[in-house]
Amino acid sequence: MAATITVAVTSTSTITITVTVTTHPAKSSSDSLQRMTALRPFRFGVQASSAATRKDWVSLAQRTESNGYAVLTMPDHLDGQLAPVPALMAAADATTTLRIGALVWDNDYKHPVVLAKELATMDVLCDGRLEIGIGAGWMVSDYEQSGIPYDSPKVRIDRFVEGLAIIKGAMAPGAFSHSGEHYTITGYDGLPKPLQGPCPPILIGGGGKRVLSIAAREADIIGINGTMTAGVVGPDAISTMTAEAVDAKVAIVHAAAGDRMSQIEMNVRAFLVKVTDERIATMDSISGMLGVPRAFMEESPFALVGTTDQIIDDLVARREKWGFSYIIVGADDIEPFAPVVAALAGK
Repeated sequence: MAATITVAVTSTSTITITVTVTTHPAKSSSDSLQRMTALRPFRFGVQASSAATRKDWVSLAQRTESNGYAVLTMPDHLDGQLAPVPALMAAADATTTLRIGALVWDNDYKHPVVLAKELATMDVLCDGRLEIGIGAGWMVSDYEQSGIPYDSPKVRIDRFVEGLAIIKGAMAPGAFSHSGEHYTITGYDGLPKPLQGPCPPILIGGGGKRVLSIAAREADIIGINGTMTAGVVGPDAISTMTAEAVDAKVAIVHAAAGDRMSQIEMNVRAFLVKVTDERIATMDSISGMLGVPRAFMEESPFALVGTTDQIIDDLVARREKWGFSYIIVGADDIEPFAPVVAALAGK
């Protein structure tokens, strides 16, 4: 089924594109639950970026933990958000079990030796609750406003691959050296070492073949994203968030991971979340605003709309289909989505 999508990019402009959405028959929840025990248990996270005061930020972290979420993540951009390192440490200090991490740190914003030292220090100070989300960078406005060169995707990804190797090397026991096109490290012994040796869990999110293949070889957690080549969240990205597109992305991961697949946790950040008794009407309203067909809302893992039970059924089916067991929602969803967390976390 093809649909014309009109997406507002700014308050004064729109772009029209065509997106192909393939409708897949829904699986029954009873059939899903019979196979649920063979799959990785669910866990849930919250993505937040800012708060007006320290009190508000601490409250957000504590609400996240008390509602059963396992992780608080933050973006890493140069806009109005809080800086992730101090903000995540404040969140960790205000909680006891909540894990913390960026979704994701941009390799281009800090030298990887500097970032590795900050991350290892965070892991020590939060008692081993850090997860390291890291990527090549994509938001073009960050680069334009800061004057950081926005190199081609190839160059940014090449640099990211080296940066990841340096972070792992700095956290491993003993000194290491690295000689690459972008970085040279000589006899460096990164201290402190993280509590989660030899390295806290690595999350790599991607939407294209090369990054997903790197993630399959290097990451503990893989986030499936829209393809962000355009440098903005716009029609190009939305067109790669369909169920059919996700099929292809997950297939890339499986092919590249091989025997590692059983060690990998699959993650998705759901952007369109609404717990409601009016599933169809709400889907129609959101799809109308985005200019996508309702099938997009029904099938895409980036959308979770419906009653608690309907969302539970969707999550179970999507875990069976794609392996997604680690689900992240937004800060506004903490309490409304909590019954889903209570029903599925750890199962």
